[in-house]
Amino acid sequence: MKFISSYIAESKEILNKIDLNKIEGIISEISKLKERKGRIFFLGLGGSAANCSHAVNDFRKLCDIECYTPMDNIAEFSARVNDDGINSSFSNWLKTSKLNKKDLIFIFSVGGGDKKRNVSTNLIMAVDYALKIKCKIISIVGKKDGYANIKAFKSLVIPIINKKNITPHSEGMQAVIWHLIISHPLLKKNKTKW
Repeated sequence: MKFISSYIAESKEILNKIDLNKIEGIISEISKLKERKGRIFFLGLGGSAANCSHAVNDFRKLCDIECYTPMDNIAEFSARVNDDGINSSFSNWLKTSKLNKKDLIFIFSVGGGDKKRNVSTNLIMAVDYALKIKCKIISIVGKKDGYANIKAFKSLVIPIINKKNITPHSEGMQAVIWHLIISHPLLKKNKTKW
């Protein structure tokens, strides 16, 4: 029972410390994307990859925004990794998708990528490609020193309350925040069933 109450207390503290202005900035940027009829490309790995797939569903169905994630086509993703290596797996997918400056890259990640440690290199290459073609990047991450946070146009860092729980809290809060975003009156166009 102690762990359960502690974890829930940590979650409450995180929610109380989240920067609401950053969320508002992300919502504003997505609203501008809707006006210019741009697309959102969600990128993430591990649990964040699953969050990307769920977010694509919600943004498409409830907000009428065209969205995609490479994780929804595991055959293509694994073929790219197998044939070309992990590093270019996202950036080459974005090139094939004709990513342009009207679009947004939306990254869900715990660490956000780290060049020195050679971690999440495909996220890093995707960020570099997006910046090269002047496509804006949004991220929801767990670490402020990660590549996705440093390079993003708009980023929300999930406050760290307990370093041992950074991964579950980061990935859990990604879901809380994107559900907030798709429910915002500025973006939500269609009702949920329940």
